[in-house]
Amino acid sequence: MNLVVDFGNSRIKAAVFNGRDLFQSKIFNSVEEVINDKKFYEEASLCMIASVTEQHLAFIKALYKKCKLLEFTSSTKSPLKNAYKSTSTLGSDRLAASVGAFSIYPNKNILVIDAGTCLKFNFINANGEYLGGAISPGFQMRFKSLNHFTKKLPLINLDENFDKLIGQSTEESILSGVINGIISETDGIIDSYKKQFPDLVIAFTGGDCSFFAKRLKSRIFAHPELILTGLNEILIYNS
Repeated sequence: MNLVVDFGNSRIKAAVFNGRDLFQSKIFNSVEEVINDKKFYEEASLCMIASVTEQHLAFIKALYKKCKLLEFTSSTKSPLKNAYKSTSTLGSDRLAASVGAFSIYPNKNILVIDAGTCLKFNFINANGEYLGGAISPGFQMRFKSLNHFTKKLPLINLDENFDKLIGQSTEESILSGVINGIISETDGIIDSYKKQFPDLVIAFTGGDCSFFAKRLKSRIFAHPELILTGLNEILIYNS
């Protein structure tokens, strides 16, 4: 059994695979939760860890000698050719999601969009080359910045049922600006990619994946476990 763990900015996502078949996946709120859930990973003999924080260090210490651990870094071998200019600063989650998408849609031009703390766009061409993409603030980052950098705008949360263009209160105006802005931005970027790559496959993942799926103009393929799938592919590739 393979254990893969993605330590993100907001949550920790983990999965156990039997070969390439997903056996079980979970979301944790802290590294202590992962470490204490021994039943979840007790049968794993191989483990791949990716992290954009330092939380994973405690997990590595806890699992030391219990299974073979590999940490996904910029020097880890990948099934994709990495053409990113600054490979050492490339987030492990971006590359892992791209590997996962290419394993599902081989030999296709793919735009991978990860909607979480940040809104991340990643492009892989049909030759299996990761070329890069874009990073933009996610929903909560936009709401928090409006509150933080002004004196009177309140901090509000995403209302998934909000569908107005014209906000009739300050709260509604913020919702309209953030929601319609991020959807228009995403639609616009997708359209720009499609002009260059008409056969483009759009693979969506991340915590806000379902929200985008209901509102975007383009046809997308939602894959909630895309990063975990990619980490498992990288683990298999390196073992």
